[in-house]
Amino acid sequence: MIINNAVIIDGYVDEPACFGVPPYVSPYIRYIAGALRERRFEEEAIHYFTIDSIRTSPRNAEELIKKANIVIVVAGMTVPGKYLRSTPISPGEIESIFSAASGLKVLGGPIRLGFSYEGGKTARSLGIHAEDVHVSRADIEAFVFDILENNSTMRDVENCTHRFRSVEEIGRWSTKGTFIIKRHPDYPNIVCELETYRGCGRKVHCSFCTEPFYGPSDYRPVEEVIQEVAGLYDQGARFFRIGRQPDILTYHAKDTGGDILQPDPEVLLSLYRGIRTVAPELRVLHMDNANPATIAAYPQECKEILKTIVQYHTPGDVAALGMESADPEVIRANELKAMPEEVFEAIRMINEVGRARGVNGMAELLPGLNFVHGLKGETKKTFRLNQDFLRKVLDADLLVRRINIRQVMAFPGTGMYGNDELVAKNKRMFLNYKENIRKDIDLPMLRRLVPIGTILKEVQCEVNDGNICFARQMGSYPLLVGIPAQMPLGEFIDVIVTGHGHRSITGVPFPLDINTAPASLIRELPGLGKNQAVAIKSMTPFSDIKDFLKRTDQMRLNNADALKDYLTFSQM
Repeated sequence: MIINNAVIIDGYVDEPACFGVPPYVSPYIRYIAGALRERRFEEEAIHYFTIDSIRTSPRNAEELIKKANIVIVVAGMTVPGKYLRSTPISPGEIESIFSAASGLKVLGGPIRLGFSYEGGKTARSLGIHAEDVHVSRADIEAFVFDILENNSTMRDVENCTHRFRSVEEIGRWSTKGTFIIKRHPDYPNIVCELETYRGCGRKVHCSFCTEPFYGPSDYRPVEEVIQEVAGLYDQGARFFRIGRQPDILTYHAKDTGGDILQPDPEVLLSLYRGIRTVAPELRVLHMDNANPATIAAYPQECKEILKTIVQYHTPGDVAALGMESADPEVIRANELKAMPEEVFEAIRMINEVGRARGVNGMAELLPGLNFVHGLKGETKKTFRLNQDFLRKVLDADLLVRRINIRQVMAFPGTGMYGNDELVAKNKRMFLNYKENIRKDIDLPMLRRLVPIGTILKEVQCEVNDGNICFARQMGSYPLLVGIPAQMPLGEFIDVIVTGHGHRSITGVPFPLDINTAPASLIRELPGLGKNQAVAIKSMTPFSDIKDFLKRTDQMRLNNADALKDYLTFSQM
């Protein structure tokens, strides 16, 4: 059978070491596109849809799905979260797509490990009732490559092995597939997730971790990662995150016989310097995961790497630390990575190197903390120890960008599978504890991180919900900004911080054009209330700041002088 057209459907992925929910684009999509190109598919014969684009404009995809010789769906969440404007594909949607397809049907990605809608629920195998669906049990890009011949003919699918792709193949496919990003509905405002390696280098793994299912660490050559960035940059990409690895500090690290590999600062220097060379006008270069145990074991090497990251990256970067628990009993029972005192020192070091405020208004580089509940050995004491640890961080005047608190999702083949009874048992305790963390830790931390009056640069307006626009900067774990007015979506603006929530902030465009701004924005200015905002709105237009201060003098505004720094005046 000759295959002359293909449809790739991005159902989104969310893994501990890979993210692909908009505005992020996972490497899976590019690898599959590259594998198809290597099998002599023309670019025009490779069609790409996100599940959101199918939901909003189904007719655009329906005919192509029906007529395509091969339909490939990428999906899977092993650490599901809450998303601002996108929802990962559901099993029902997968069924619907494959039921409509008449050609070869392939499903893959982390969904091969199991499926659950939320943390705290055991992952189960996904049963597909649509006929003739082939689920890739290893790497979907390798499976797609193997079922095709170079002349775009299909092999006997049933006899194709399910295997992991090689580093050499990814070196080729990642570059050949860069063209696909232009088909993304958010292009060019997308963040390209970059892989350096996958597979955890530890000899003993955390009880819940799915990273060992990808095999031993397979480091990509530095020059090939840089080459991929160059290809993406040529296609118009300007936002990048080095996120597809369990620990960026151990990229090409040395095995000295222990459980923690020895970092090589020269490798990270070559990587970051090389990326900056081939993408000189990039707008975001961030990273994701770092192992606090690596920092504890090799502080000198890690500090050198962190300094390299701060030198070559863009501000607002986050090193997500997989702490998981501050309870030594839980740490030992689940083979976790680091003791609380080691994590504390890692937080301190990252603050020392990256706390300074960058040009976009955010700190250069800060730690993020991941906590997992429902693990073996968890007791009431565990919740108290976690809270005490976070209070210690706050009292030490250390900054943490975000604190992620979730319940474990147990996957078949992990140590937690069949041992997650504590999730339900401690559910009420978990919810109360989580609310306390948001109120007592997140809120004061956020006030320190971005005090009122902080100017955040290049904030993208993403969702209008009633009279609030939700906006974020591009990058790792961006801070959510609520702007109390509808804004043009997709537009990048500067915002000044005017208030704080538990995990988000309120802000207004900076500078605020007082002559065109609605009262809902004016009332956010310092010292103003609803009645004063309505009164000021009724007095517009103002010619300049002198006119504004003169005509509002009788209102006896608080902080009148401070308003000068917030306002601009369009001529009407």
